[in-house]
Amino acid sequence: MANKNKVPALVGAGIGLAVFLAVALLPALLYGGYAGVLLAGGIFGTPVTASIGVKALIVFGMVLGVTAVASLFAVGGAAAGAAVGALLGATTPASKKAEEKA
Repeated sequence: MANKNKVPALVGAGIGLAVFLAVALLPALLYGGYAGVLLAGGIFGTPVTASIGVKALIVFGMVLGVTAVASLFAVGGAAAGAAVGALLGATTPASKKAEEKA
């Protein structure tokens, strides 16, 4: 039942990722970088120096922040798309119902 038509969910996921790129990419990078700085400060001590380990932890935090927020937007968009598709009856078009009965 849930695997009949994935198009509304895929469209919703695409819209969610587009909204992520337009709205949330920069904040995800900034907050991820801040989390990386806090992590580097906890591991290497404060004030943090510009060593390769500190830079790697900051980049890791930024990548993790972007990945987490992008997946959240994609899953939320897919859920919204599937819900809209189910509400509008897009999962079973009327033409397919007519062909099955004939």
